[in-house]
Amino acid sequence: MTPHLDFSVNVDHVATLRNARGGSFPCPVEAARVVVDAGADGVTLHLREDRRHIRDRDVERVRAEIAAPLNFEMAATEEMVAFAERIRPPYCCLVPEKRAELTTEGGLDVLRASPFLAEAVQRLRAADVRVSIFIEADPAQIQAAAALGAQAIELHTGRYAEGPVEDRAAQLARLKSGVAAAKAAGLLVHAGHGLTYDTVGALAAWPDVTEVSIGHFLISQSVFEGLGATVRRFRAIMDAARNA
Repeated sequence: MTPHLDFSVNVDHVATLRNARGGSFPCPVEAARVVVDAGADGVTLHLREDRRHIRDRDVERVRAEIAAPLNFEMAATEEMVAFAERIRPPYCCLVPEKRAELTTEGGLDVLRASPFLAEAVQRLRAADVRVSIFIEADPAQIQAAAALGAQAIELHTGRYAEGPVEDRAAQLARLKSGVAAAKAAGLLVHAGHGLTYDTVGALAAWPDVTEVSIGHFLISQSVFEGLGATVRRFRAIMDAARNA
């Protein structure tokens, strides 16, 4: 039987739209309900240091009110680790974060990370949170993530999804090598960043990829198609690729 591919939807940019005017609309918690009802397996939220989109209360409400698993994206800082220890999301993904960046610009450099990264992984695991690290498809980085005690990695797919079309075959080969390295290290493999209708299928077809996370394109496309319809279209594309 073909293994199920989990689909986590990042609703951060529903909060971006809310924050543009203040107030409470549109509500990212309601967006989380819609995407789960439409076929998403989980919800991803990134609580940034500057709270530019998701806020603390959004995370608390999704954790309390949405039945599907929360994947909590976070920088490896004392503030965020303490927050995760308090709310205990089922999953977290440790990501690099720079205040001036528009979006996450690449994978976390595990080889050059501060000693606190190892402490963060151990504290999260002690709180019964499954830990993944957002990372490039580099065997050395992947091995370092495994050595820290991470249970999963999320491969950064931006260079594949957002780069020139003529480079996609080479980028897919690089990602596939990363999947193999992660499997050899005993890690679960997730993938995400910049994925669209045109680019998600190739990754969904790989049985060793256990989860795909999609946010910006999905939320943007929902302006034209509707949020539920966009989730269902992604789910259909991924299921067709998985079962081909």
